[in-house]
Formats: sequence, structure tokens, C-alpha cells
Amino acid sequence: LCACGQDGEAPEQEPSPTAAAEDKQTPAVPPEPEPQPKVVVIDPGHQAKSNTDPEPIGPGATETKMKVTGGTAGVATGIAEYELVLTVSQQLRTELEGRGYSVVMIRETNDVDLSNRTRADMANQAGGDIFLRIHANGSTDSSAQGAMTLCPTPQSPYPIGTLYDQCRLLSDTVLDSLVAATGARKEMVWETDTMSGINWCQIPVTIVEMGYLSNPEEDQRLNDPAYQTKLVQGMANGVDQYFARLSQGTT
Repeated sequence: LCACGQDGEAPEQEPSPTAAAEDKQTPAVPPEPEPQPKVVVIDPGHQAKSNTDPEPIGPGATETKMKVTGGTAGVATGIAEYELVLTVSQQLRTELEGRGYSVVMIRETNDVDLSNRTRADMANQAGGDIFLRIHANGSTDSSAQGAMTLCPTPQSPYPIGTLYDQCRLLSDTVLDSLVAATGARKEMVWETDTMSGINWCQIPVTIVEMGYLSNPEEDQRLNDPAYQTKLVQGMANGVDQYFARLSQGTT
């Protein structure tokens, strides 16, 4: 039998507590904020014209060095260091941007007048996560070859010394990855407090000496587009490894 009203329809049922709860809309969960890309500042070392005016080598220092030099040049190719490092740095920017990084270039032309202190200040003000200073080496010994990176010492008298662990990690990962990608001879990570462009930094920094322009064979390799691609891949791999190890708490 049906419990019907006079009009023959079943009386409405009271909604159950469960059904009433389900009718209430669940509050929207705010989406996770998009992670901000890491900022890599690239400084193609040197410039077309030296500035021999002195500047302190670090905050509070009485010792001075020239603001910036023109660098060395290839003994076989004749290509100036400031030209080579800009070419490679521009390729490195493209590679890093392709990997999701935000890249700031200290210079994009050879006709600039930027001291080493100014370059460090620009990197600090850019909000960079790391600072890559791209160089090529030179020696009176034409047989010298290989790549090295530079970072501050643990005893640095300048504020950058508080970031020694990060600077050393960055120098290690970039050098090891560059050597793995290119087959270049691995020289060393040189810890030094003599470099103005390191001492004025407030973010993790490394100087990358990609090879010796004073060595005829290495000069030709450094200026070969195929080899430059390997250099760029290696340095970018080192940047990836740096941030991966940093996120794991490994320095």
C-alpha cells in the first residue's frame, strides 16, 4: 500500500542530514602559486676598451685594481676574449631560458664601460639567484690548457664569504658538468679573494674560465661553434645540478 495524501501523491520526505550536507558547496581550495623561475645573471667578462681607473677590490678594502680590462685574445684565431665570451654567453642565455630559467645579461654589446664592481652591483640588484661570470684564460705557457672555476675562500673578509658553501657548490657543479660535456682537461676550483667581481657580490657567484686562448689548439676549439654548443650544454647542466643539490640540502 502507498501512504498517499488526498491528492494521491506521496508526501515529501525530509532531507537527511547527509544529503543536506552534500548540498552545501565545498569551499574552493586556492590553487598553489606558480613557482617563480630561478634568476640566472650572466656576465660576459671584459669589454672592448679597458678602464684602467682604480677601484677597491671589495667592500671596505684599501687595495685597488683596475676597473676592467679588455682581456686576452686567441693566439691562433686572433679573436678577443671579450668577443668570444659574449658569443658563448648569448648561447647560454638561450639554453637556460629554454630550460625555464629567467636570465639577466650584464652586457649584450662589446661597447660598454662597466667596472667589475658595477657588474656585481647589477647582479645584486637584479635579484639573481646565481651569478655566472664567463671568461677565457691566458698564460705565458702556451701548453697550458683546461677549464677552471673561481669562488671566494671560506675566510673571505668580504660579505660574499658568508655564501662560500653555495659559491663552492656552484663552482663544482658547473666545472664538472662543463668537463663532462666537452672532454676538456679539468684544472681546479680556485678559491681566491683577489677578484673584485666576486668580492662585491651578494649572491652565489662563480667565474668560469672555459679554456686557454693562449693555447693554439684550445683557442681553435673555443671558437668552434660545435664546441661552443658543448660548453653551453655543460654549463647549463651544472646550473641544473646546482639547484637540484641545493634543494636536497647538499652543498
